[in-house]
Amino acid sequence: MATIFFNRHLGAALLGMAIFAVTACASGPETPKPTDLGPNAALLGVRLVWSSKVGLVDFPLQAKVVGNTVVVAGSDGGMVSIDARTGAQLWQANAGSPISAGVGSDGRFVAVVNRDNELVVFDAGLNPWHVRLTSQVFTAPLVAGERVFVLGADRSLAAFDAKTGRKLWQNQRPGDALVLRQAGVLMAVGNTLVAGLSGHLVGLNPMNGNVVWDAAVATPRGTNDIERLVDLVSGVSREENDVCVRAFQAAVACVDTQRGAVNWKKPAFGSVGLSGDMQQVFGVESDGRLLAWRRADGELAWTSDRLRYRKLSAPLVLGQSVVVGDDSGQVHLLSRMDGSPLTRLTTDGSPIAVTPVVADKTLVVVTRNGGIYGFHPE
Repeated sequence: MATIFFNRHLGAALLGMAIFAVTACASGPETPKPTDLGPNAALLGVRLVWSSKVGLVDFPLQAKVVGNTVVVAGSDGGMVSIDARTGAQLWQANAGSPISAGVGSDGRFVAVVNRDNELVVFDAGLNPWHVRLTSQVFTAPLVAGERVFVLGADRSLAAFDAKTGRKLWQNQRPGDALVLRQAGVLMAVGNTLVAGLSGHLVGLNPMNGNVVWDAAVATPRGTNDIERLVDLVSGVSREENDVCVRAFQAAVACVDTQRGAVNWKKPAFGSVGLSGDMQQVFGVESDGRLLAWRRADGELAWTSDRLRYRKLSAPLVLGQSVVVGDDSGQVHLLSRMDGSPLTRLTTDGSPIAVTPVVADKTLVVVTRNGGIYGFHPE
């Protein structure tokens, strides 16, 4: 069966090389209009301290923070490393062709995947090597221990030497008929490589790719491929060995990565990742509701409908705030205690395309049009 790729909002689907589109919500009711936000609460003093630019972002970009730097990329292949304190560009590079996944970095090596299914790795922005991959990739490579780990859309995991590009190992799971065209879960937890494979969070030995543990977060359901789609999406909340993840339109769960066991699991219907702290885990449902679950047991702490129907980004916990961006380019800082508004920031008017990140106390936001904005508290 041909592989089908869906974007994060279940938009256009591509079936093999056929020239037609399927819209999952085409036959459903129109999305209600969001309510007026009213005046800015302005309970927090936050100011724009710098801005920069990268190319249009129409792929699942993951901005990478290493220390006080942040690395971002545009769809056209351009990449830039920025000092988050000042906005100064540290280096620029180009992958040579449009990008499908990125950015991964350990501060020295920087990795992206282009739309020709090539892994491209730079050493401090210079001297890139390329290696052909076996499938498309939508998840930023993970760079750690002078290795580059790649999660393929065909459920493959591969490791490469960061200096030479030599393949070290590959772990292949059976592919699914339908996968998400968005970033999945790929991270290091201690000495374990942790990845989302279908609806499972899996721990592997990074030296050889052998599976150490396998925790089922969600299982396929329904009678057709669309209904049975199950995938873990990028954006996790980690506190030591406790890693909380979202399964697309199915569930949120917290997993003990020492035991490889699910601590708790709750139904949830969102398409973007999570953030959290030691007490709570925060997530955005597909209709724009913001939810907070108690980290200890998964019980619901509070919900907020204030930003409903605004097509929100994944959240970021920052101080006493939960930060989300919307499809009008606005950035909302909400109280961690109850979701009430604290302040609202503006960018260039295009959707917030990337989960906001924080680097050295600077809130960094990237828009669909490639605007990069650094905000500081006053």
